Amino acid sequence: MPINRHIFTAKLEGTVAGLLLTITSLIIAFWMSWHALAQINFGYSLGYQVLDIGAHIQRYGPDNRYRNGFEYTTRDQHEALFTQIVNGIQQGGEGLPEIRYQYQRNQFQPARSDTLLRPPEVVHLQDVANLITLFNQAAVVCLLLLLCSIAYYRWKNLSPPTARQLGLGTVMIIVLLGVILLIAGPTQVFYWLHTQVFPDDHQWFFYYQESLMTTLMKAPDLFGFIAALWGLLALGLFALTQWLLQIALTKQQRLD
Repeated sequence: MPINRHIFTAKLEGTVAGLLLTITSLIIAFWMSWHALAQINFGYSLGYQVLDIGAHIQRYGPDNRYRNGFEYTTRDQHEALFTQIVNGIQQGGEGLPEIRYQYQRNQFQPARSDTLLRPPEVVHLQDVANLITLFNQAAVVCLLLLLCSIAYYRWKNLSPPTARQLGLGTVMIIVLLGVILLIAGPTQVFYWLHTQVFPDDHQWFFYYQESLMTTLMKAPDLFGFIAALWGLLALGLFALTQWLLQIALTKQQRLD
């Protein structure tokens, strides 16, 4: 009986350590991927072409109730404006209210400028910036937990999860998420996440006619594009991390 209990305890310890190693690695992979994509503006330049955002701005820019002349702006301006938004949310919301665009209706009229974001949009992007700050803090905690789990593996001389186990677990997660999206619908899931994450009294849904931010991003289409890039990069980093950890921990086992 004591032997069986010892075996059960050892298996439980290995399962918990493996689960902690996997979950923390996955969160860190998503965190690293987010900040890596931020360096290239989340692929906005590519998304601009794929989603035909320029034509979208031409279509909905004139319909905005609060801002004028956005349809006269250029692609270079659009990419520069998106870059400023990315920089703002990455830096805790700094500079968001000061983002401006310039336009000129024709060569006979003087150039004019206006702020891109209305107060409700600034509040929403500040909420996003706060969420990123929280994500950064969670990533630091996960990194510490990952280091602790690696130290525990080395101390107990445990075998790391096999490639088959990791692959099976990853496929199960992807299938589960896919089923949820198919049943509930991507748009409904997107809206539900917003209601859970952002404060109830803060606006997060904006029509094209009231928000140049939404028009600039062709929301929610661009969000789906970014989510696909983020997921692919994160899963790639996760697989690479697990492979390196498996090599390092297996090598340590052989040395011991």
